[in-house]
Amino acid sequence: MDNWILKGVKNLVNEPSGVNITAPTQVKVKVSHLLLTDYDALLYNGAIKTSYPRIIGKAAVGIVTEAGENCYDVKKGSRVYFQPSRACGNCLACKSGKAKDCAEVAIAGRDFDGFMRDFVVCDYSDISLLPDSVSDFHALCIETIGIAENIYDKLNLSAGQRVAVVGGSFSGNIIAQVLMYHKIIPIVIDNSPVNLEAVKKCGISYAFGADDELDENIKNATSGNLCDAAVYCAVSRLPLSLIPRLVGDGKNVVLSALSSGSTVMDMHDIMEKNLTVFGVSNAYGYTDAVINMLVHKAVNIDVFEKEVLTEFNPAELLDENSAFVTSPKRNKMTVLKMII
Repeated sequence: MDNWILKGVKNLVNEPSGVNITAPTQVKVKVSHLLLTDYDALLYNGAIKTSYPRIIGKAAVGIVTEAGENCYDVKKGSRVYFQPSRACGNCLACKSGKAKDCAEVAIAGRDFDGFMRDFVVCDYSDISLLPDSVSDFHALCIETIGIAENIYDKLNLSAGQRVAVVGGSFSGNIIAQVLMYHKIIPIVIDNSPVNLEAVKKCGISYAFGADDELDENIKNATSGNLCDAAVYCAVSRLPLSLIPRLVGDGKNVVLSALSSGSTVMDMHDIMEKNLTVFGVSNAYGYTDAVINMLVHKAVNIDVFEKEVLTEFNPAELLDENSAFVTSPKRNKMTVLKMII
């Protein structure tokens, strides 16, 4: 049975291992599909630190093969999504019974073993049942959509306000769609014509290149008032220094979508415009809401090209795309089909 273990930077090996249920609240799940993500690539390259050995793989779905007697509503054959984030259990919020406000959310592949393996045994609370109307491919995007929901909540904007989304690839496209779902007007900025075209296919009206006409385009799209907030996706590779040109004074800036590249914003620009800058990097607590959004087709996932592999070596794939963030495939879903 496949069991891909990261033993050090760029040292990913397959060490087959069997796992079994040891508690009545546990389930055993056969992983069926796994999405290779930027996060996996950053862990593989050592850009994100973890303790070794560690099983990576952050986004996966599977089929329950065995369920303990106390796994309510979960049974053999259930199709499920693996929760990629968990409450740490150690911070003040967790110890006070407020795990939903966890200050140190644990992430699969970094803080606990991920899902790049044939079988996973975990507590049934660490999986979510998938409705028939939500396909495996759509479910693999749950966390990205959840991060977008988290961004929307933290921005606390009203319908009709405008948000600059710097980066129009996979994550930026989804963030823009979620904002639009909540009646916020996204303005997407990207230098890839392919990404800008995909954004427009999703019904987003404002999609501009980061060129000499950007300032004028932003003014026209905001009636000269600039944007009410901005979201920066590091995988765009666009300079963070763009942000102060896009937003008005006293606005919020969200940093999202980790990258191996360094990004810099001049402190003078932040202070001059009195900007509030914060990061959003997880979707803890949003899974149920996102599944409901997918049931109602609130986000268009089908716009993304899919590469489904039935024969693969994850180490070779991660070496080929040593940083997914600079790869032409960054707007493509690379899916490992783990069950034939």
